[in-house]
Amino acid sequence: MKTVLMGATALALCAGFTGAAQAEYTLNILHINDFHSRFDPITGTDSNCDAETDAAGECFGGIARLKTIIDDTRGKLKDEGANVLLLSAGDNFQGSLYYTTYKSKVVSDFFNQMGFDVVATGNHEFDDGPEEFMRFIEAAEFPIIGGNFDVTKEDSLRGKIKGSIVLDVGGEKIGIIGATTEDTPEIASPGNVEFTDVVEYVRGASEALDAAGVDKIILLSHIGYNEDQQVAASLPLVDVIVGGHTHTLLSNTAEGAAGPYPTMVENPEGVEVPVVQANQYGKYLGDIAITWDDEGNVIKAEGEPFLIDASVKGNEEFATQLAELSGPIEEEMGQVIGSTTDAIEGSREVCRAMECSMGNLLADAILDRTADQGATIAFQNGGGIRASIDKGDITKGDVLTVLPFSNTLATVQINGADVIDALENGVSDVENGAGRFAQVAGLKYSFDLSKPAGSRVSDVLVKGEGDQWVPIDEEATYTIVTNNYVRGGGDGYGTFAEGDNPYDFGPPLEEVVADYIAEQGGTYTPYTDGRITEIK
Repeated sequence: MKTVLMGATALALCAGFTGAAQAEYTLNILHINDFHSRFDPITGTDSNCDAETDAAGECFGGIARLKTIIDDTRGKLKDEGANVLLLSAGDNFQGSLYYTTYKSKVVSDFFNQMGFDVVATGNHEFDDGPEEFMRFIEAAEFPIIGGNFDVTKEDSLRGKIKGSIVLDVGGEKIGIIGATTEDTPEIASPGNVEFTDVVEYVRGASEALDAAGVDKIILLSHIGYNEDQQVAASLPLVDVIVGGHTHTLLSNTAEGAAGPYPTMVENPEGVEVPVVQANQYGKYLGDIAITWDDEGNVIKAEGEPFLIDASVKGNEEFATQLAELSGPIEEEMGQVIGSTTDAIEGSREVCRAMECSMGNLLADAILDRTADQGATIAFQNGGGIRASIDKGDITKGDVLTVLPFSNTLATVQINGADVIDALENGVSDVENGAGRFAQVAGLKYSFDLSKPAGSRVSDVLVKGEGDQWVPIDEEATYTIVTNNYVRGGGDGYGTFAEGDNPYDFGPPLEEVVADYIAEQGGTYTPYTDGRITEIK
Protein backbone atom coordinates (compact mmCIF):
# COMPACT_ATOMS: atom_id res chain seq x y z
CA MET A 1 0.00 0.00 0.00
CA LYS A 2 1.13 3.56 -0.66
CA THR A 3 2.02 5.93 2.10
CA VAL A 4 0.66 9.47 2.15
CA LEU A 5 2.87 12.34 1.03
CA MET A 6 2.09 15.61 2.78
CA GLY A 7 3.55 19.04 3.38
CA ALA A 8 7.03 19.74 2.05
CA THR A 9 7.20 16.57 -0.02
CA ALA A 10 3.96 17.37 -1.82
CA LEU A 11 5.15 20.91 -2.46
CA ALA A 12 8.38 19.54 -3.89
CA LEU A 13 6.47 18.07 -6.81
CA CYS A 14 6.10 21.51 -8.38
CA ALA A 15 9.46 22.91 -7.39
CA GLY A 16 11.53 19.79 -8.13
CA PHE A 17 12.62 17.26 -5.49
CA THR A 18 16.29 17.18 -4.57
CA GLY A 19 16.36 14.71 -1.71
CA ALA A 20 17.76 11.25 -2.47
CA ALA A 21 15.64 8.24 -1.61
CA GLN A 22 16.73 4.64 -1.94
CA ALA A 23 15.54 2.78 -5.01
CA GLU A 24 14.13 5.81 -6.75
CA TYR A 25 12.66 4.97 -10.14
CA THR A 26 12.13 7.39 -13.03
CA LEU A 27 9.88 6.75 -16.01
CA ASN A 28 9.94 8.97 -19.08
CA ILE A 29 6.54 9.11 -20.77
CA LEU A 30 6.35 10.30 -24.37
CA HIS A 31 2.77 10.90 -25.42
CA ILE A 32 0.37 12.25 -28.02
CA ASN A 33 -3.40 12.63 -28.06
CA ASP A 34 -6.14 13.50 -30.55
CA PHE A 35 -3.95 12.75 -33.58
CA HIS A 36 -7.06 12.47 -35.77
CA SER A 37 -5.23 10.93 -38.72
CA ARG A 38 -3.42 14.16 -39.50
CA PHE A 39 -0.65 12.39 -41.41
CA ASP A 40 0.30 15.47 -43.43
CA PRO A 41 1.77 18.63 -41.89
CA ILE A 42 -0.65 21.36 -40.77
CA THR A 43 -0.52 25.14 -40.81
CA GLY A 44 -0.54 27.35 -37.75
CA THR A 45 -4.34 27.37 -37.97
CA ASP A 46 -4.49 23.55 -38.17
CA SER A 47 -5.59 23.48 -41.80
CA ASN A 48 -3.93 21.53 -44.61
CA CYS A 49 -0.37 22.63 -45.36
CA ASP A 50 0.57 22.72 -49.04
CA ALA A 51 4.03 21.72 -50.23
CA GLU A 52 5.14 25.29 -50.87
CA THR A 53 4.18 26.49 -47.38
CA ASP A 54 5.79 23.44 -45.82
CA ALA A 55 8.98 23.99 -47.78
CA ALA A 56 9.02 27.57 -46.46
CA GLY A 57 9.19 26.16 -42.92
CA GLU A 58 5.78 27.44 -41.85
CA CYS A 59 4.09 24.15 -40.99
CA PHE A 60 3.96 21.74 -38.08
CA GLY A 61 3.57 18.06 -37.32
CA GLY A 62 2.97 15.37 -39.89
CA ILE A 63 3.57 11.68 -39.34
CA ALA A 64 7.08 11.78 -40.85
CA ARG A 65 8.24 14.46 -38.42
CA LEU A 66 6.46 12.74 -35.55
CA LYS A 67 8.32 9.53 -36.34
CA THR A 68 11.64 11.37 -36.34
CA ILE A 69 11.15 13.14 -33.02
CA ILE A 70 9.86 9.99 -31.32
CA ASP A 71 12.78 7.92 -32.56
CA ASP A 72 15.34 10.57 -31.65
CA THR A 73 13.93 11.31 -28.20
CA ARG A 74 13.32 7.69 -27.24
CA GLY A 75 16.69 6.62 -28.62
CA LYS A 76 18.57 9.27 -26.69
CA LEU A 77 16.77 8.44 -23.45
CA LYS A 78 17.44 4.74 -23.81
CA ASP A 79 21.10 5.38 -24.60
CA GLU A 80 21.23 7.16 -21.25
CA GLY A 81 19.74 4.11 -19.55
CA ALA A 82 16.33 5.69 -19.04
CA ASN A 83 13.00 3.89 -18.82
CA VAL A 84 10.64 5.01 -21.60
CA LEU A 85 7.01 4.51 -22.58
CA LEU A 86 5.29 5.82 -25.71
CA LEU A 87 1.55 6.36 -25.21
CA SER A 88 -1.38 7.68 -27.21
CA ALA A 89 -4.45 8.98 -25.37
CA GLY A 90 -6.87 8.17 -28.18
CA ASP A 91 -8.81 9.69 -31.09
CA ASN A 92 -6.44 8.51 -33.77
CA PHE A 93 -9.32 7.99 -36.23
CA GLN A 94 -11.12 10.63 -38.29
CA GLY A 95 -9.97 14.02 -39.46
CA SER A 96 -8.25 13.65 -42.83
CA LEU A 97 -8.71 12.19 -46.27
CA TYR A 98 -6.33 9.38 -45.35
CA TYR A 99 -8.80 8.07 -42.82
CA THR A 100 -11.78 8.75 -45.07
CA THR A 101 -10.10 6.68 -47.80
CA TYR A 102 -8.25 3.95 -45.91
CA LYS A 103 -10.07 3.86 -42.54
CA SER A 104 -8.28 2.27 -39.56
CA LYS A 105 -5.69 0.46 -41.68
CA VAL A 106 -3.69 3.62 -42.31
CA VAL A 107 -3.56 4.29 -38.56
CA SER A 108 -2.49 0.77 -37.57
CA ASP A 109 0.09 0.57 -40.36
CA PHE A 110 1.93 3.71 -39.23
CA PHE A 111 1.43 3.25 -35.50
CA ASN A 112 2.80 -0.29 -35.66
CA GLN A 113 6.01 1.09 -37.13
CA MET A 114 6.26 3.79 -34.47
CA GLY A 115 6.39 1.34 -31.58
CA PHE A 116 3.60 2.55 -29.32
CA ASP A 117 3.53 0.77 -25.99
CA VAL A 118 -0.14 1.42 -25.14
CA VAL A 119 -2.95 3.26 -26.92
CA ALA A 120 -6.18 4.43 -25.28
CA THR A 121 -9.63 4.22 -26.86
CA GLY A 122 -11.00 7.56 -28.04
CA ASN A 123 -14.64 8.26 -28.78
CA HIS A 124 -13.83 8.71 -32.49
CA GLU A 125 -12.59 5.13 -32.64
CA PHE A 126 -16.31 4.29 -32.66
CA ASP A 127 -17.27 6.71 -35.47
CA ASP A 128 -17.59 3.91 -38.03
CA GLY A 129 -19.11 1.50 -35.55
CA PRO A 130 -17.63 -1.31 -33.46
CA GLU A 131 -16.59 -3.29 -36.54
CA GLU A 132 -14.02 -0.71 -37.70
CA PHE A 133 -12.65 -0.42 -34.17
CA MET A 134 -12.37 -4.23 -34.13
CA ARG A 135 -10.26 -4.09 -37.33
CA PHE A 136 -7.95 -1.60 -35.63
CA ILE A 137 -7.57 -3.80 -32.55
CA GLU A 138 -6.85 -6.89 -34.65
CA ALA A 139 -4.26 -5.11 -36.82
CA ALA A 140 -2.49 -3.33 -33.95
CA GLU A 141 0.80 -4.71 -32.69
CA PHE A 142 0.32 -2.79 -29.43
CA PRO A 143 -2.31 -3.08 -26.70
CA ILE A 144 -5.39 -0.86 -26.97
CA ILE A 145 -7.13 -0.33 -23.63
CA GLY A 146 -10.46 1.04 -22.48
CA GLY A 147 -12.09 0.12 -19.23
CA ASN A 148 -15.25 2.05 -18.44
CA PHE A 149 -17.27 0.40 -21.19
CA ASP A 150 -18.83 -3.03 -21.53
CA VAL A 151 -18.35 -4.83 -24.85
CA THR A 152 -19.98 -8.12 -23.86
CA LYS A 153 -23.14 -7.28 -25.84
CA GLU A 154 -21.17 -6.38 -28.97
CA ASP A 155 -20.13 -9.50 -30.87
CA SER A 156 -17.34 -7.83 -32.84
CA LEU A 157 -15.53 -6.57 -29.71
CA ARG A 158 -16.31 -9.17 -27.07
CA GLY A 159 -13.08 -10.33 -25.42
CA LYS A 160 -10.86 -8.13 -27.59
CA ILE A 161 -10.09 -5.20 -25.31
CA LYS A 162 -8.86 -4.87 -21.73
CA GLY A 163 -9.50 -2.13 -19.25
CA SER A 164 -5.97 -2.05 -17.89
CA ILE A 165 -2.56 -3.56 -18.49
CA VAL A 166 0.60 -4.13 -16.46
CA LEU A 167 3.96 -3.61 -18.17
CA ASP A 168 7.43 -4.45 -16.92
CA VAL A 169 9.58 -1.40 -17.58
CA GLY A 170 13.12 -1.51 -16.25
CA GLY A 171 12.23 -4.16 -13.70
CA GLU A 172 9.25 -2.25 -12.29
CA LYS A 173 5.57 -3.06 -12.77
CA ILE A 174 3.69 -0.17 -14.35
CA GLY A 175 -0.10 -0.38 -14.29
CA ILE A 176 -1.92 1.55 -17.01
CA ILE A 177 -5.69 2.06 -16.89
CA GLY A 178 -7.79 3.15 -19.86
CA ALA A 179 -10.85 5.40 -19.69
CA THR A 180 -13.02 6.93 -22.41
CA THR A 181 -15.51 9.78 -22.21
CA GLU A 182 -18.93 8.72 -20.97
CA ASP A 183 -20.46 10.86 -23.73
CA THR A 184 -19.32 8.44 -26.43
CA PRO A 185 -22.82 7.07 -27.17
CA GLU A 186 -23.96 10.64 -27.86
CA ILE A 187 -21.00 11.66 -30.02
CA ALA A 188 -20.07 8.44 -31.84
CA SER A 189 -21.61 5.13 -32.94
CA PRO A 190 -20.56 2.46 -30.42
CA GLY A 191 -23.39 0.05 -31.22
CA ASN A 192 -24.20 -2.15 -28.23
CA VAL A 193 -21.19 -0.98 -26.20
CA GLU A 194 -22.36 0.44 -22.86
CA PHE A 195 -20.40 3.13 -21.02
CA THR A 196 -20.12 3.50 -17.25
CA ASP A 197 -18.93 6.11 -14.75
CA VAL A 198 -15.24 6.93 -15.22
CA VAL A 199 -14.43 7.69 -11.58
CA GLU A 200 -16.01 4.51 -10.28
CA TYR A 201 -14.31 2.38 -12.90
CA VAL A 202 -10.87 3.89 -12.31
CA ARG A 203 -11.37 3.59 -8.56
CA GLY A 204 -11.99 -0.16 -8.84
CA ALA A 205 -9.23 -0.73 -11.39
CA SER A 206 -6.63 1.16 -9.37
CA GLU A 207 -7.60 -0.69 -6.18
CA ALA A 208 -7.24 -4.02 -8.01
CA LEU A 209 -3.78 -3.07 -9.29
CA ASP A 210 -2.72 -1.89 -5.85
CA ALA A 211 -3.94 -5.13 -4.28
CA ALA A 212 -1.86 -7.04 -6.84
CA GLY A 213 1.26 -5.21 -5.73
CA VAL A 214 1.41 -2.66 -8.55
CA ASP A 215 2.28 0.65 -6.91
CA LYS A 216 2.97 2.75 -10.02
CA ILE A 217 -0.32 3.53 -11.72
CA ILE A 218 -0.98 5.66 -14.81
CA LEU A 219 -4.42 6.64 -16.06
CA LEU A 220 -4.31 6.87 -19.87
CA SER A 221 -7.54 8.72 -20.45
CA HIS A 222 -9.69 10.17 -23.16
CA ILE A 223 -12.10 12.15 -21.01
CA GLY A 224 -10.84 15.76 -21.16
CA TYR A 225 -8.65 18.11 -19.14
CA ASN A 226 -11.31 19.20 -16.64
CA GLU A 227 -12.47 15.63 -16.06
CA ASP A 228 -8.87 14.45 -15.64
CA GLN A 229 -8.43 16.97 -12.85
CA GLN A 230 -11.68 15.82 -11.23
CA VAL A 231 -10.52 12.20 -11.34
CA ALA A 232 -7.15 13.16 -9.87
CA ALA A 233 -8.89 15.04 -7.05
CA SER A 234 -11.20 12.09 -6.31
CA LEU A 235 -8.93 9.03 -6.24
CA PRO A 236 -5.95 8.22 -4.00
CA LEU A 237 -4.11 5.56 -6.03
CA VAL A 238 -3.63 7.12 -9.47
CA ASP A 239 -0.09 8.52 -9.73
CA VAL A 240 -0.20 10.34 -13.07
CA ILE A 241 -2.81 11.07 -15.74
CA VAL A 242 -1.93 11.21 -19.43
CA GLY A 243 -5.00 12.61 -21.12
CA GLY A 244 -6.77 13.60 -24.30
CA HIS A 245 -10.19 14.46 -25.78
CA THR A 246 -10.14 18.23 -25.22
CA HIS A 247 -7.04 18.82 -27.42
CA THR A 248 -5.58 20.87 -24.57
CA LEU A 249 -2.16 22.45 -24.79
CA LEU A 250 -0.41 22.39 -21.42
CA SER A 251 2.96 24.12 -21.32
CA ASN A 252 5.24 26.16 -19.12
CA THR A 253 6.46 28.26 -22.06
CA ALA A 254 3.98 28.23 -24.97
CA GLU A 255 1.73 31.25 -25.43
CA GLY A 256 -1.95 30.47 -24.96
CA ALA A 257 -1.44 27.26 -22.98
CA ALA A 258 -4.46 26.27 -20.89
CA GLY A 259 -2.32 25.41 -17.89
CA PRO A 260 1.13 24.31 -16.71
CA TYR A 261 2.80 21.09 -17.80
CA PRO A 262 2.24 19.11 -15.70
CA THR A 263 -0.87 20.47 -13.97
CA MET A 264 -0.70 19.37 -10.36
CA VAL A 265 -3.94 18.31 -8.64
CA GLU A 266 -4.21 17.40 -4.96
CA ASN A 267 -5.87 14.04 -4.36
CA PRO A 268 -7.94 13.06 -1.26
CA GLU A 269 -4.80 12.15 0.69
CA GLY A 270 -3.03 15.44 0.03
CA VAL A 271 -0.76 14.02 -2.67
CA GLU A 272 -0.30 16.07 -5.82
CA VAL A 273 -1.04 14.18 -9.04
CA PRO A 274 0.52 15.35 -12.33
CA VAL A 275 -1.91 15.70 -15.25
CA VAL A 276 -0.59 16.13 -18.81
CA GLN A 277 -2.00 16.56 -22.31
CA ALA A 278 -0.23 17.45 -25.57
CA ASN A 279 -2.56 19.53 -27.75
CA GLN A 280 -3.60 17.82 -31.01
CA TYR A 281 -2.88 16.55 -34.53
CA GLY A 282 0.71 15.47 -33.81
CA LYS A 283 1.79 19.10 -33.43
CA TYR A 284 3.43 18.39 -30.07
CA LEU A 285 5.12 15.41 -28.47
CA GLY A 286 4.50 15.33 -24.73
CA ASP A 287 7.56 14.46 -22.63
CA ILE A 288 7.13 14.00 -18.88
CA ALA A 289 9.55 12.37 -16.44
CA ILE A 290 7.94 10.86 -13.33
CA THR A 291 10.05 9.76 -10.35
CA TRP A 292 8.75 7.44 -7.61
CA ASP A 293 10.42 6.72 -4.29
CA ASP A 294 10.88 3.18 -3.01
CA GLU A 295 7.41 3.20 -1.42
CA GLY A 296 5.65 3.95 -4.69
CA ASN A 297 5.07 7.66 -4.09
CA VAL A 298 5.65 10.20 -6.85
CA ILE A 299 8.32 12.65 -5.68
CA LYS A 300 9.08 14.50 -8.91
CA ALA A 301 7.22 15.31 -12.13
CA GLU A 302 8.80 17.54 -14.73
CA GLY A 303 8.84 18.03 -18.46
CA GLU A 304 7.57 20.09 -21.39
CA PRO A 305 5.86 19.18 -24.66
CA PHE A 306 8.03 19.53 -27.76
CA LEU A 307 6.68 21.64 -30.64
CA ILE A 308 7.22 19.67 -33.86
CA ASP A 309 8.04 22.44 -36.30
CA ALA A 310 10.08 22.67 -39.48
CA SER A 311 13.32 22.20 -37.57
CA VAL A 312 12.45 18.50 -37.39
CA LYS A 313 13.35 16.62 -40.57
CA GLY A 314 10.72 14.10 -41.52
CA ASN A 315 11.48 10.39 -41.64
CA GLU A 316 12.15 9.59 -45.31
CA GLU A 317 10.61 6.11 -45.24
CA PHE A 318 7.39 7.47 -43.77
CA ALA A 319 7.34 10.28 -46.31
CA THR A 320 7.64 7.74 -49.10
CA GLN A 321 4.84 5.59 -47.71
CA LEU A 322 2.61 8.62 -47.35
CA ALA A 323 3.30 9.74 -50.92
CA GLU A 324 2.18 6.34 -52.17
CA LEU A 325 -1.05 6.58 -50.19
CA SER A 326 -1.76 10.14 -51.26
CA GLY A 327 -1.34 9.45 -54.97
CA PRO A 328 -4.81 7.98 -55.66
CA ILE A 329 -6.63 10.78 -53.81
CA GLU A 330 -4.39 13.78 -54.49
CA GLU A 331 -5.72 14.74 -57.91
CA GLU A 332 -9.37 14.73 -56.91
CA MET A 333 -8.77 16.39 -53.56
CA GLY A 334 -6.68 19.11 -55.15
CA GLN A 335 -9.62 20.23 -57.27
CA VAL A 336 -10.26 23.93 -56.61
CA ILE A 337 -13.94 24.60 -55.88
CA GLY A 338 -13.64 28.32 -55.12
CA SER A 339 -11.72 30.81 -53.03
CA THR A 340 -12.06 32.81 -49.83
CA THR A 341 -11.12 36.43 -49.34
CA ASP A 342 -9.93 35.71 -45.80
CA ALA A 343 -9.32 32.80 -43.47
CA ILE A 344 -12.48 30.94 -42.44
CA GLU A 345 -12.24 30.32 -38.69
CA GLY A 346 -12.98 26.72 -37.81
CA SER A 347 -10.86 26.04 -34.72
CA ARG A 348 -12.44 24.04 -31.93
CA GLU A 349 -11.54 26.73 -29.38
CA VAL A 350 -13.77 29.22 -31.20
CA CYS A 351 -16.48 27.11 -32.85
CA ARG A 352 -17.31 25.26 -29.62
CA ALA A 353 -17.72 28.46 -27.61
CA MET A 354 -19.04 31.27 -29.82
CA GLU A 355 -20.21 32.22 -33.26
CA CYS A 356 -17.50 31.41 -35.80
CA SER A 357 -17.22 32.16 -39.49
CA MET A 358 -16.97 28.47 -40.45
CA GLY A 359 -20.12 27.77 -38.46
CA ASN A 360 -21.90 30.53 -40.33
CA LEU A 361 -20.74 29.19 -43.70
CA LEU A 362 -21.93 25.67 -42.95
CA ALA A 363 -25.23 26.72 -41.37
CA ASP A 364 -25.96 29.19 -44.17
CA ALA A 365 -25.13 26.56 -46.80
CA ILE A 366 -27.42 23.86 -45.44
CA LEU A 367 -30.25 26.33 -44.85
CA ASP A 368 -29.92 27.67 -48.38
CA ARG A 369 -30.04 24.12 -49.76
CA THR A 370 -33.31 23.28 -47.97
CA ALA A 371 -35.14 26.61 -47.99
CA ASP A 372 -37.39 25.41 -50.80
CA GLN A 373 -38.35 22.47 -48.56
CA GLY A 374 -39.60 24.84 -45.88
CA ALA A 375 -36.55 24.79 -43.62
CA THR A 376 -36.14 28.07 -41.75
CA ILE A 377 -33.59 27.19 -39.05
CA ALA A 378 -30.21 25.47 -39.36
CA PHE A 379 -28.14 23.81 -36.64
CA GLN A 380 -24.48 22.84 -37.10
CA ASN A 381 -22.73 21.24 -34.13
CA GLY A 382 -19.35 22.80 -33.38
CA GLY A 383 -17.85 19.33 -32.97
CA GLY A 384 -18.61 18.60 -36.62
CA ILE A 385 -16.23 21.39 -37.66
CA ARG A 386 -12.73 19.96 -37.76
CA ALA A 387 -10.49 22.62 -39.33
CA SER A 388 -10.11 26.17 -40.59
CA ILE A 389 -9.52 27.13 -44.21
CA ASP A 390 -6.81 29.66 -45.00
CA LYS A 391 -7.22 32.65 -47.30
CA GLY A 392 -6.99 31.84 -50.99
CA ASP A 393 -8.11 28.87 -53.05
CA ILE A 394 -10.47 26.36 -51.47
CA THR A 395 -9.99 22.77 -52.60
CA LYS A 396 -12.24 19.78 -52.28
CA GLY A 397 -9.69 18.40 -49.84
CA ASP A 398 -9.99 21.51 -47.67
CA VAL A 399 -13.75 21.06 -47.38
CA LEU A 400 -13.43 17.35 -46.60
CA THR A 401 -10.90 18.14 -43.89
CA VAL A 402 -13.41 20.53 -42.32
CA LEU A 403 -16.19 17.93 -42.72
CA PRO A 404 -14.56 14.47 -42.52
CA PHE A 405 -17.49 12.48 -41.11
CA SER A 406 -19.39 11.67 -44.32
CA ASN A 407 -22.51 13.28 -42.84
CA THR A 408 -25.55 13.98 -44.98
CA LEU A 409 -28.16 16.71 -44.93
CA ALA A 410 -31.10 15.96 -42.61
CA THR A 411 -34.37 17.67 -41.74
CA VAL A 412 -36.91 17.36 -38.93
CA GLN A 413 -39.90 19.29 -37.59
CA ILE A 414 -40.10 20.42 -33.95
CA ASN A 415 -41.88 23.17 -32.06
CA GLY A 416 -40.35 26.39 -30.78
CA ALA A 417 -40.02 25.12 -27.22
CA ASP A 418 -37.96 22.21 -28.51
CA VAL A 419 -35.77 24.60 -30.50
CA ILE A 420 -34.98 26.38 -27.24
CA ASP A 421 -34.33 23.01 -25.59
CA ALA A 422 -31.89 22.16 -28.37
CA LEU A 423 -30.10 25.47 -27.86
CA GLU A 424 -29.87 24.76 -24.12
CA ASN A 425 -28.21 21.45 -24.96
CA GLY A 426 -25.78 23.28 -27.22
CA VAL A 427 -24.53 25.58 -24.45
CA SER A 428 -24.79 23.07 -21.61
CA ASP A 429 -21.10 22.12 -21.62
CA VAL A 430 -19.24 25.05 -23.14
CA GLU A 431 -16.82 24.99 -20.20
CA ASN A 432 -15.44 21.65 -21.39
CA GLY A 433 -15.31 22.54 -25.08
CA ALA A 434 -18.08 20.06 -25.91
CA GLY A 435 -18.86 19.61 -29.58
CA ARG A 436 -22.59 20.14 -29.05
CA PHE A 437 -22.28 23.94 -29.24
CA ALA A 438 -24.84 25.15 -31.80
CA GLN A 439 -23.76 27.22 -34.79
CA VAL A 440 -26.97 28.41 -36.40
CA ALA A 441 -28.65 30.16 -39.32
CA GLY A 442 -32.16 31.62 -39.48
CA LEU A 443 -31.93 32.05 -35.73
CA LYS A 444 -30.43 34.38 -33.14
CA TYR A 445 -29.86 33.60 -29.47
CA SER A 446 -27.99 34.69 -26.36
CA PHE A 447 -26.54 32.59 -23.55
CA ASP A 448 -25.20 33.21 -20.06
CA LEU A 449 -22.60 30.79 -18.69
CA SER A 450 -23.04 32.14 -15.16
CA LYS A 451 -26.40 30.38 -15.05
CA PRO A 452 -26.92 26.62 -14.55
CA ALA A 453 -27.00 24.40 -17.61
CA GLY A 454 -30.57 24.17 -18.84
CA SER A 455 -31.37 27.81 -18.11
CA ARG A 456 -28.67 29.65 -20.03
CA VAL A 457 -30.46 30.59 -23.27
CA SER A 458 -32.44 33.80 -23.81
CA ASP A 459 -33.56 36.21 -26.53
CA VAL A 460 -34.25 33.53 -29.14
CA LEU A 461 -35.33 35.19 -32.38
CA VAL A 462 -36.41 33.86 -35.76
CA LYS A 463 -37.19 35.61 -39.03
CA GLY A 464 -40.77 36.73 -39.45
CA GLU A 465 -42.54 38.57 -42.24
CA GLY A 466 -40.36 40.94 -44.19
CA ASP A 467 -37.29 39.20 -42.75
CA GLN A 468 -37.83 40.97 -39.44
CA TRP A 469 -36.42 39.25 -36.35
CA VAL A 470 -39.20 38.25 -33.96
CA PRO A 471 -39.32 36.18 -30.75
CA ILE A 472 -39.64 32.46 -31.38
CA ASP A 473 -43.14 31.03 -30.95
CA GLU A 474 -42.86 28.09 -28.56
CA GLU A 475 -46.07 26.55 -29.92
CA ALA A 476 -45.30 26.95 -33.62
CA THR A 477 -43.77 24.18 -35.73
CA TYR A 478 -40.41 24.82 -37.42
CA THR A 479 -38.57 22.77 -40.02
CA ILE A 480 -34.97 22.33 -38.92
CA VAL A 481 -32.03 21.39 -41.15
CA THR A 482 -28.90 19.87 -39.68
CA ASN A 483 -26.74 16.82 -40.37
CA ASN A 484 -27.88 13.21 -40.00
CA TYR A 485 -25.69 12.69 -36.92
CA VAL A 486 -27.26 15.55 -34.96
CA ARG A 487 -30.73 14.78 -36.30
CA GLY A 488 -30.40 11.27 -34.92
CA GLY A 489 -29.67 12.56 -31.41
CA GLY A 490 -25.88 12.87 -31.60
CA ASP A 491 -24.15 15.36 -29.29
CA GLY A 492 -27.12 15.24 -26.95
CA TYR A 493 -29.71 16.50 -29.45
CA GLY A 494 -32.40 14.05 -28.38
CA THR A 495 -34.98 16.72 -29.16
CA PHE A 496 -34.29 16.23 -32.86
CA ALA A 497 -34.41 12.45 -32.59
CA GLU A 498 -37.93 12.73 -31.19
CA GLY A 499 -39.16 15.23 -33.79
CA ASP A 500 -41.65 14.73 -36.60
CA ASN A 501 -41.07 13.83 -40.25
CA PRO A 502 -37.33 13.13 -39.96
CA TYR A 503 -35.32 12.67 -43.14
CA ASP A 504 -31.61 11.83 -42.99
CA PHE A 505 -30.64 11.03 -46.54
CA GLY A 506 -29.85 14.33 -48.21
CA PRO A 507 -26.66 15.07 -50.12
CA PRO A 508 -23.25 14.93 -48.37
CA LEU A 509 -22.44 18.10 -46.44
CA GLU A 510 -19.19 18.65 -48.33
CA GLU A 511 -21.13 18.68 -51.60
CA VAL A 512 -23.65 21.16 -50.19
CA VAL A 513 -20.88 23.51 -49.06
CA ALA A 514 -19.02 23.27 -52.39
CA ASP A 515 -22.23 24.05 -54.30
CA TYR A 516 -22.99 26.98 -52.00
CA ILE A 517 -19.57 28.53 -52.57
CA ALA A 518 -20.05 28.11 -56.31
CA GLU A 519 -23.39 29.94 -56.01
CA GLN A 520 -21.57 32.88 -54.44
CA GLY A 521 -19.70 33.29 -57.71
CA GLY A 522 -16.89 31.01 -56.54
CA THR A 523 -15.53 33.58 -54.09
CA TYR A 524 -16.64 33.53 -50.47
CA THR A 525 -16.15 36.26 -47.87
CA PRO A 526 -16.26 34.87 -44.31
CA TYR A 527 -18.13 36.82 -41.66
CA THR A 528 -19.83 36.86 -38.30
CA ASP A 529 -22.93 38.95 -37.71
CA GLY A 530 -23.85 38.65 -34.04
CA ARG A 531 -26.35 35.82 -34.40
CA ILE A 532 -24.91 34.26 -31.22
CA THR A 533 -24.24 36.48 -28.19
CA GLU A 534 -22.66 35.53 -24.88
CA ILE A 535 -24.00 37.58 -21.98
CA LYS A 536 -21.17 38.49 -19.62
